[in-house]
Amino acid sequence: MSDVIMMEDSTTSKEKILKKVRAALIHKSRIETTDADFDSNIYDTNNDPLELVFAQAFTDAGGQFVFCENETDFVDNFEALTMDGSFGKIWCGEKAIADLVQKTGVEFTTDEKELPNVQTSVTGCELLVARTGSIAVSSRMNAGRKSGVFIDYHVVVARTSQLTLHLRDALKEMKTKYPEGIPSHITFITGPSRSADIEKTLVQGAHGAKEIYLFLIDDTIGLNA
Repeated sequence: MSDVIMMEDSTTSKEKILKKVRAALIHKSRIETTDADFDSNIYDTNNDPLELVFAQAFTDAGGQFVFCENETDFVDNFEALTMDGSFGKIWCGEKAIADLVQKTGVEFTTDEKELPNVQTSVTGCELLVARTGSIAVSSRMNAGRKSGVFIDYHVVVARTSQLTLHLRDALKEMKTKYPEGIPSHITFITGPSRSADIEKTLVQGAHGAKEIYLFLIDDTIGLNA
């Protein structure tokens, strides 16, 4: 008898809950959404330079950040980073980047067919998003997304003039850069690849580079002079 009473009580409670749900679905919400603000900034505003905002967000996401005052500074820093040979075989797919790396004396290949066999790729990027510490790459770049998939170390060379504050600013810049139509594929890289999908164990380099380096070259000195 007690089991029957408990079952009836449980059913009664469930019915009460369902009645409340049905009533809520029937009656229109009193919350007005017509005046919702979708344009205001959701972040706290500050006057920090974009370089600093990006560096903080990028390193918080696990990236390695190196600021370079000029191209000569980049050459010195890149040579110091790779001189012990721990970065293995290096690939550079963009002429401007390859020209810079060539000044370091570090050996590299430009053959895209070698991508599956290299440990490090050195690429440029489309833009940087300071708020999230993200790097935008696209299908319009040489080797596109593939350059960050096969390798263990991804080294990105960017300029301070490529910094944008928000994601929406980056997308606007992309539309301006490609007036005939934005690239069919745009990827925003935020820190090294990681996943805990398998047995809830965090794995670095699960879907791409396990370490990512960003060399930011200051190219605004001449503009501000």
